Amino acid sequence: MSEIFKPNTTEQLIDVIQWANAHESALAVQGSGSKIGIGRPVDAEGILDLSGFSGISQYEPNELVLTAGAGTPLADIETLLTEHRQMLAFEPPDYSGVFHDHLSEKQSSSSQKKGTLGGVLSGNISGPRRFYAGAARDHFLGFRAVSGRGDPFKSGGRVVKNVTGFDLSKLMAGSWGTLAACWEVTVKVLPMPEKTRTLLLFGLSDEDASRCIGSAAATPNSISGASYLPASLFTRSPQSSASSVFANNPQSSVIALRVEGPEPSVEHRINALRELLTTSKNYARPNHVEVLNSTDSRVFWNEIGNLHFLSSDFQASNTQQQACWRLSVPPAVGWQVAHNITEKVFKSNPKVSWFSDQAGGLIWLSCPVNSPAGAPTKNSEHSIRSAMEPWGGHATLWQVTGGDNAADHRRNTQVFQPQPKALAALTQRVKRSFDPNGVLNPGRMYTGL
Repeated sequence: MSEIFKPNTTEQLIDVIQWANAHESALAVQGSGSKIGIGRPVDAEGILDLSGFSGISQYEPNELVLTAGAGTPLADIETLLTEHRQMLAFEPPDYSGVFHDHLSEKQSSSSQKKGTLGGVLSGNISGPRRFYAGAARDHFLGFRAVSGRGDPFKSGGRVVKNVTGFDLSKLMAGSWGTLAACWEVTVKVLPMPEKTRTLLLFGLSDEDASRCIGSAAATPNSISGASYLPASLFTRSPQSSASSVFANNPQSSVIALRVEGPEPSVEHRINALRELLTTSKNYARPNHVEVLNSTDSRVFWNEIGNLHFLSSDFQASNTQQQACWRLSVPPAVGWQVAHNITEKVFKSNPKVSWFSDQAGGLIWLSCPVNSPAGAPTKNSEHSIRSAMEPWGGHATLWQVTGGDNAADHRRNTQVFQPQPKALAALTQRVKRSFDPNGVLNPGRMYTGL
């Protein structure tokens, strides 16, 4: 059983990492542990638990800046921001619906299930608003951390335009705890929108939906959310609780376009989109059109970001291993990538489902771990990446469940997109600079890193 280290002061954190270097002992870095299912399993003698660095140390609503311990639960931060009508604009999601296999009973029933602020920044995890407001890294202003060498350092500050030194926040975001252990982070926050409306267009084909979303995103109507749920998804997935309109349109595809801001502007822009996409001869006519109000919109977009529409694929009762893939693709061809994988790799297997987000540039795919005979290989990892080659993009294995050997599967899979040789060499040099002895999360992103 791994020894757990839970420092709550900078001095203790330095001592733990220096001890790990001296004893050549690897550490698995985590906060609440809500996302330990992402990436390759870390084979470590000890667990470095950063949840002791919790609490909001400085919050200036007028300056739109917040500083908190890296182990602070996101739920606590969002509660405070809501009181001041502010938000984390990158819309951090809650994956507990598909990650329940990795959550303890305590985590599943508490605010910890959504994770910590440091965890979401470490993974650069963002929600549906990413294509409009930027990723988590774009709101990450600064941090204090201890490197894998055991040296404390800091980067950035409490201002948006900070030109002092290297912008290491961008490097830490998406490093998954392999470079340093952050104990304090500073982020930019933004005002909540006054009003939100979501335009729903039902009954369009995958190709027509892609054209509509692309055209809508190109207009000056400032769309902050653009998602597409194909009809096949609703044959075996839970319906949205946002509105009864989904019950009235069973097994129908739906385009969702979100507009936010002052009420007069929102009403004008949502009407402009509705007229453009329902009356123009350039687009196929939807079977039905609805507009969600602010409350229903909030519920619906939470469900999009939280992968609610794939959650039924990852219930504990499943006997077959199921995988969730995050595919970053060129927005205009996202539907083609999904079709190529669904039809050619999995032979239209009914256990495969997908939907697109971020204006078509992100495909969430649920599928069996192993593809059927006749695919390029029996392993879905190689099959999926081979099917994406004509269009490019990245494929990340986001989750594996439904079996006792899920960790073994992640260990034997290139979870993150394989890097070109030159980029892989650069990544190795960066790792050696921050963590020469490989004590922090070794192997979580790539073998030997």
